[in-house]
Parts: sequence; C-alpha cells; structure tokens
Amino acid sequence: MNRPPMLSVREALTQLLDAVRPITDTEVVNTLDANGRVLAGDQRSTINVPSADNTSMDGYAVRALDCESGSATLRVAQRIPAGSVGEYLALGTAARIFTGALIPPGADAVVMQEQCELVGDSVTVRHAPRAGEWIRRIGEDVSADAVILPAGARLRSQEMGLAASVGLATLPVLRRARVAVFFTGDELAMPGEPLKPGAIYNSNKYTLRALLENFGCEVTDFGIVPDSLEATRATLREAARAHDLIITSGGVSVGEEDHIKPAVEAEGKLNLWQIAVKPGKPLAFGEVGSSFFIGLPGNPVSSFITFLLFVRPFLLRLQGATGPVEPRGYTMRADFALPKADRRNEFLRARVNAAGGLDLFPNQSSGVLTSTVWGDGLIDNPPGQPIAEGDMVRFIPFAELQH
Repeated sequence: MNRPPMLSVREALTQLLDAVRPITDTEVVNTLDANGRVLAGDQRSTINVPSADNTSMDGYAVRALDCESGSATLRVAQRIPAGSVGEYLALGTAARIFTGALIPPGADAVVMQEQCELVGDSVTVRHAPRAGEWIRRIGEDVSADAVILPAGARLRSQEMGLAASVGLATLPVLRRARVAVFFTGDELAMPGEPLKPGAIYNSNKYTLRALLENFGCEVTDFGIVPDSLEATRATLREAARAHDLIITSGGVSVGEEDHIKPAVEAEGKLNLWQIAVKPGKPLAFGEVGSSFFIGLPGNPVSSFITFLLFVRPFLLRLQGATGPVEPRGYTMRADFALPKADRRNEFLRARVNAAGGLDLFPNQSSGVLTSTVWGDGLIDNPPGQPIAEGDMVRFIPFAELQH
C-alpha cells in the first residue's frame, strides 16, 4: 500500500493553525501578574500621557522671545522640581526646572542647563531656543480614550509598563492553556537514578516543561508511560479529561514498540502524521476527546525543534494571540559549505560568528543536544538546497522561538 506523500512544513503548520479552537474563558488579573498572558479585550486610556506639558531636560524654562539674542541674562524667579506646579512666568524671567516637571504658564521652551551660566539669582542663556524645545506635550505619548493595547495582544514587560502608565491596575486576560505531557519509552530513566544497560536519561521532560512554562501554560506531567498500547491509551484518556492540549514525546514512529499512533487512533483521531522536516519527521497531530494532541519525536533535538516550529505557534493561537505567530527570519551569510542537500526541509543548528556570518555545528544528528546549547538559532534550509560558503540563508534566532 502506497503511503501519502509527507506534508511540507508550511502545509503541516497551516493544518495545525486552521484546526485551533482558541480559549475563550477569561479572568481578571493584577497587572503585575499579567506577564505572558493574552488580553481578552481592548484596553483604553482614561488619561493623557503626559497629562500636561512637561520638560524632558534639567534646565531653565523660558520664553523663547526673551532668549532670541543667543546670550540673554534673565532673573531666576522660581524653582520647579518634578511633582510641583510653577507660577506664571513673567517677562524677562526664567524658572529653574527639573526633568518631568510641569512647564509653567507663560514659558514656551526649555534650555538645557549645559547651555546656561548661573550667577547669583540670574542666569545667562547662551542659546536661542525655538518654541517647544525640550517640551513633552500633553498626550504626545497616549491620548485619552485611545486604545493602547488590543484584544489578543500577548503581554510582555513593555505592554505591562504601558498599561501601568495609564493607571490600569488590573487587566482582563484569557485563562492559561492547560497542557498534559507524558513520555514513552521503557529505556527512559530520571536524573538521579542509576542508568541500567541501554537506558537513557529523560532530557525531553526538562526541555519541554521549560518551554511550556515559557508560554505560561498550566502543565500536568503524567511522567514516563510504559511501552504498551494499553498503558498509552489509558494515559491518553485520563489526560483528555481536563486539558486543552496533550503533548507526548517518543513512540510516534513505526516500530513495534511505538504505540502513540494506534493509541490516538483508538481513542480519538489522527489528522496529521509525518512531515518532510529534518530533524523531526515523525510528528503527529490529532484529537482525543475534546483535547488536541501533538506527538513529538523522542530524539531530543527533534523534540526540541518540532516544538519550536509547530507547538509554539499552535499554543499562541490556542491561547488567543491574534498577532503573527511565526518567527521572524533574518538573511545572513553562511560561512560554511553544505554540499549535500536533503530532500526534506532542514533546520540546521548554527551560531553567529565574530564576522557577522554563520558557523554550522559539525554534527547535525537529532541526538546531539549539545548543538542546541552551542547554537544561536536555526538555519531554515529548503528541500534539495545545497549551501556554498558565502550563500545567503534564512536564520531564525532561538530568541524568536522560545517566547
């Protein structure tokens, strides 16, 4: 029986994103606790920012006409620190003013202190300012009633600071994604346990748990599941009861001890299996009950990379993020040669060198986890594409992929 052709990375990702049913449950959280969350509604400002004209420099508030000579001596009539309100600025006078302080009525410019010379209670302004110089105008950052953050925005430190700047103490957000994870393989052992002959430590547990925490998920870890169809089916049924997504690692290939595919088909449905990607071909996607299912390969690099390429954008959409979910790639110079092209879309571990080009990790095996620590990101190399030294390639930094 002929197998259907493997899906391309683009085709597989499109299928996953088209299938997403975003979370709609909402809650209100303190703005300080909103890091990484997705906004459930537009957020508007009730104030202008700045709330009034103020100075962006330490210096002297003046009337520009009083200083048009470029060397005017004015009486310092008042001192205005931040948080204070000055008096009307009379003709021929200046006000000592500090960054953030409100511009006094009558003043229309600020001259930085480095351009002024203070003697007694008089200041000589050695500059001819233009009206508006070093003044931050009312509402120039945010105007009252403007939407500052749209629904579907994923909140970072910048968005949290912006919300706080207009006085928003709480924010409505979509609830966190509930994700179940388990790992298959009788050969797996946990760090701290002695390794039996043929056993390996379960590094994928640590990699995947950390990635899921980066995306703010509530994680239930079902641990290592024995290599049997019955145990795999039972764990899938339990995981499907209260989770939005089930992620497994291992057991998605075609060996006699690979039980994920038949277990998912028995308990739910499998919509996608095997992708033309290297590393990571045996990736599975389907549904078990009301939960989505993504089965990742067991090889540690394959598991890591397929999470970044497929689970990450799926999770962002699941959590209600409406902005772009695919990572930005950058065109960079390859300072290496890869003369033998693969028929699959390769994602090569690479590092930025001192000359601004890319070096390739010498061993691109799917079991060499050191390559992910050594590297700065992935080269997205199309199927059948050899690379000559000096070629321009698409590079995706890990910084674009892990948050």
